[in-house]
Amino acid sequence: MYLIDISRNGQPSYDARVNQSLDNYFVNDLKLPGHGFMFYINKPSVIIGRNQNVWAEVDIDYLHEHDIELVRRTSGGGAVYHDMGNFIFENILTDNADDFGDYAHFAEPVLKALRKLDIDVKMKENSSDLILDGKKWSGMTMFKSGQGLAAGGTIMYDLNIENAKKVLTEDQMEKQKGLGVRSKRSPIINLKDFLPDGMTMDDFREYLLKEIFAVKSLDDIETYHMTDQDWETADKRLAETYGTDAWNFGHNPGYYDYADQEFSEGKLGINWTIDDGKLVHLKFNPFFKVNGDLSAIEAALSGKKPSGWNVKRAVKKANIENIDTNALTEFLMGNFDKTE
Repeated sequence: MYLIDISRNGQPSYDARVNQSLDNYFVNDLKLPGHGFMFYINKPSVIIGRNQNVWAEVDIDYLHEHDIELVRRTSGGGAVYHDMGNFIFENILTDNADDFGDYAHFAEPVLKALRKLDIDVKMKENSSDLILDGKKWSGMTMFKSGQGLAAGGTIMYDLNIENAKKVLTEDQMEKQKGLGVRSKRSPIINLKDFLPDGMTMDDFREYLLKEIFAVKSLDDIETYHMTDQDWETADKRLAETYGTDAWNFGHNPGYYDYADQEFSEGKLGINWTIDDGKLVHLKFNPFFKVNGDLSAIEAALSGKKPSGWNVKRAVKKANIENIDTNALTEFLMGNFDKTE
């Protein structure tokens, strides 16, 4: 087994959209032989499964107000919150998918390392969650591509649990639509208070890596360092798909189309579906605070034909003060007309 170093120009990568896309690059593009292991940290971000409806899982206003990144996985799983108090580990195999679906197999090295510290961690029965005192400190996921796979999860050292609760707030009305895979909410817990006194996050990282790789020094770990060519290909994938709002916000089950536009106050996105000439789903995604009620537009147009008259009437009802109503109407009509 070897460690995959995802630093760039000597600096660690904390960008969640970058980091979460690299497993796909290693499995599908680079295909290094053997067993790779990634171990990294993300800045505040919400990671949702490939087939999840973000509108049902996340408080989008809270997300934007607190500069939390939204990242859609290339694999399944539920919605989780990451920040600088949280590690992510991933196993990368490109030529052996025999253990696909066996979460316990990939969790065991981490569990074993924690048990050596007399921490009673285990895998939750019939689940991919790792628990302590009945509470979740890791959620695992994996995907398979050909003979390759990526499998891993979180390790909560000192996650901001309050932030996690607030941003992962379900929208009950959206939930009732039944669009996409639902998250299974579980009480979460940090490991920090159960570790030996004085064990910092850096200490914890060093301990885990030494145990997982069975070495006495980090210098003894065989390491693959990403090259400029690696980053060139990874950047291309990000620009094409994984780094785009169209993928992360727009790829929602039941919402077939996505568009966004820069207005004077900032970017505004929309997700929508037109079926049989009528709007059956519409959600706004403002990246700024809107003075007005965009949900009034959603409600007014639901089930109706997105004609110019209907759209203008709905926009007028919203009483929006910081978006030019004519520009907003043109933005909506211009995109609805393309998909009718």
